[in-house]
Amino acid sequence: MQIVLYQPQIPQNTGNIVRTCSVTGNDLRLIEPLGFSITDRWLKRSGLDYWEGVDVQVLDNLENYLEKTTHPFYFFSSKATRPYSSLIFTPHDILIFGSETDGFSNSNFFQRWPDRFAQIPMLPGARCLNLATSVGIVVYEASRQNEFKFQSR
Repeated sequence: MQIVLYQPQIPQNTGNIVRTCSVTGNDLRLIEPLGFSITDRWLKRSGLDYWEGVDVQVLDNLENYLEKTTHPFYFFSSKATRPYSSLIFTPHDILIFGSETDGFSNSNFFQRWPDRFAQIPMLPGARCLNLATSVGIVVYEASRQNEFKFQSR
């Protein structure tokens, strides 16, 4: 699978997500603009030595990327109504998570692909989960559905 972070802002979250990608064999795509440099010492520190084992690419336009893919993709947002657990995941899915500060608010993704949005259920009125926690929840549900057949590099 590919994990996509749309305009991530907090380097520690991205470093933690790199670790999750490393232990599950997933690729990571970071959509610009980033709120940090990928050489940032906090980013490297939180990902420790996991960066070398993960295919990380920085992309400038998510919409163009999705228009060219043949793989299923899903957005995860607290604004969605369908629970993530209702999705049927494949090993080739693209899992897209919004910015920690703005989610997908500066995009037209929901208008264009409303059927591709899902949420992680929370208490009514709760703000949101941490980005790295959200990625972990969805990645492990997708992995469970695919019998934890992790792909090593």
